[in-house]
Amino acid sequence: MSSIARHRPWDVDRLPSARERVFLVTGGNAGIGYFTAEQLAGTGAVVVLGSRDDAKAEAAMASIRSRVPGARVRHLRLDLADLTSLKGSVDRLGLDRLDAVVHNAGVALDDPPRRETKDGHELMFGTNHLGHFALTGWLAPLLRAAPAARVVTVGSFAARSERLDLDDLQSAGDYRPKRTYGRSKLAQMHFGFELDRRLRAAGSTVLSLVARRAGGREGVQRAAGVGHQVSPGARLRAAPAGLMVQGKDAGAWPVVRAVLDPEAEGGQLWGPRVFGLRGLPRCEPVPEHMRDTAVAARLWAASAELTGADPHLGFR
Repeated sequence: MSSIARHRPWDVDRLPSARERVFLVTGGNAGIGYFTAEQLAGTGAVVVLGSRDDAKAEAAMASIRSRVPGARVRHLRLDLADLTSLKGSVDRLGLDRLDAVVHNAGVALDDPPRRETKDGHELMFGTNHLGHFALTGWLAPLLRAAPAARVVTVGSFAARSERLDLDDLQSAGDYRPKRTYGRSKLAQMHFGFELDRRLRAAGSTVLSLVARRAGGREGVQRAAGVGHQVSPGARLRAAPAGLMVQGKDAGAWPVVRAVLDPEAEGGQLWGPRVFGLRGLPRCEPVPEHMRDTAVAARLWAASAELTGADPHLGFR
């Protein structure tokens, strides 16, 4: 992977202006998605928060507006666990172009039983991967209409230790929640890299990048839109973890850079600099198992079949 030669260091506190651009952040009402949306709103862009919960989206938008004067934010009701609803959601955007979509929304379950989406897919694989796969196809005309659009897929450190079972993508035979979650994030990352290969083959101006968020400490974050106050005891208990991981505001830095950096390239992986867990965002090597094009091709074909999407996702 080529290194990025920069004229000046990337400054997370002085982001480039994006006033004429429009960004969609799925799951933009909470967690990393919220902080991604807040930071992007500070660039002057129009930021659309994709969320299935109207009340949480309204709270998140109120929080962003209170912290970013003049922020231009809006809400799109979006349920990635309901594939039949996605076209209608995209139609309601009412846009003639989209400069970037951040595929961030996700479900993480810790305990059985195995659950399914409205379409009958395992909930984490169906929401985290299949929902975003299908959404990309519906967004394709808007992305193609932008001069240099980006698809940024948010991966996870959990994907590094997992491998896909291509014969049981939905964990029907052996369901273990943490493993299933890790595999769903691995599927997303495979998708992000394979999408860029296909975009390059098609001569598209759209870029696909993957950003691996930094660790976030749940117990010490202000809750998006709620003004949550953390007790001194909770901060003390979280202190040891803080030596290795950082807050969700900093956790969003690799995602934001993948969206905004004019020198970023398609097919890159962005993550935190220090041990892959904290620090400023950097371009990092793609793990070998995520560069397996045969696995990615089989996953792509299965995803198109399971979602009923155009196998080209509208890019050709």
